[in-house]
Amino acid sequence: MVEAVEAVRAVSDWQRMRHWALAHMVDDFYQGLVPASIPFFVLERDYSYVAASGLALAATLGSALPQPILGVIADRWRLLWLAPAGLALAGVGAGLAGLAPTYPLVWALLLLSGLGVAAFHPAAGRDARAAADDSAKAMSLFAAGGSVGFFLAPALATPALVSFGVGATALFIPPAVLMGFVLWRHQQRHIRNAVASRRLDGPDRWIPFFLLTAVEVVRSAMYSGINTFIALYWINQLGSARALGGVALAAFLVGGVAGTVVGGRVADRVGMLRTIQIGSAAAIPALVLLRVCPYPELGLAAAVLVGVAVNMPFAVFVKLGQDYLPSRPGTAAGVTLGLAVSAGGLFVPVLGAIADRHGPQAVLTTLCFIPVIAIALAALLPEPAV
Repeated sequence: MVEAVEAVRAVSDWQRMRHWALAHMVDDFYQGLVPASIPFFVLERDYSYVAASGLALAATLGSALPQPILGVIADRWRLLWLAPAGLALAGVGAGLAGLAPTYPLVWALLLLSGLGVAAFHPAAGRDARAAADDSAKAMSLFAAGGSVGFFLAPALATPALVSFGVGATALFIPPAVLMGFVLWRHQQRHIRNAVASRRLDGPDRWIPFFLLTAVEVVRSAMYSGINTFIALYWINQLGSARALGGVALAAFLVGGVAGTVVGGRVADRVGMLRTIQIGSAAAIPALVLLRVCPYPELGLAAAVLVGVAVNMPFAVFVKLGQDYLPSRPGTAAGVTLGLAVSAGGLFVPVLGAIADRHGPQAVLTTLCFIPVIAIALAALLPEPAV
């Protein structure tokens, strides 16, 4: 009987969140499309590594920095078109970049794509929370959608780019336009939910929110570091083939999707703060196991476990941030889904310097200690107001 009830609730969660989860998947696909396409710009157009880094910077600047501002705008005005329009712009900008003939135009289009991503997250986070009501499990479906999109980008884009060249990015414009239209129609049919009719009570608590943001930056630094160096570790340290290094990265990303969903379920049972603490603590043995495992095939299981542990708090960050800022759900979503996630990537150059001196194995050794910072910061977080 209990299992039947749980099954009904799971279906109900998906029915409520499917448009938001799918839209988040499509939107974040274009965040993954940029790094997947950059090597082809280098190979086909002889861009330098510095120029290639500039393209990644354009997308990051566009997607990260404006999100808090757009969050404030989303909290002040309804702007039901903001999330669908941002989704469409993300796809059109990234898709046209491969057709652009000059570097400045490519850079500008990727910046516009990033701005589209930035426009989507605050408004979508606000309205998805209204649809999820008070369920962390439902909100985890929305968060997991983004992780799936980022994972699918290289898997779907790389074969197209290999076959047709960098101009094949244009093939991925239609999904953004179509999903933007579908989301807009969904907004019109469910306008009361879309404008976040359920307003949380209580004052905004900025100090806990800033502490939560710091915890997420630490988590994001771990995620970005593993995402960047795990394949290199497999190839250079464990001596595996390049293909197996790619499988290790895929295993970590799949674990991340699973961890996001599991984190929502755990939070509904034991609470959001405890879920953050469990995920942060579990990351330590998982990372140690990944670092000491001498066999690349067996290490794939450790890569999955690391992905689960590191991503377990992800959906909780979004929901808890909105609980700390009950009158500013768009601002909270903009920071937790955008700025804090991107800020973690700023620490990758530091890890890169460690890798240059001591190899990628030193990066993984360093990352084994990073969760301690997250645990210490999480211990300072207060319970959200009921």
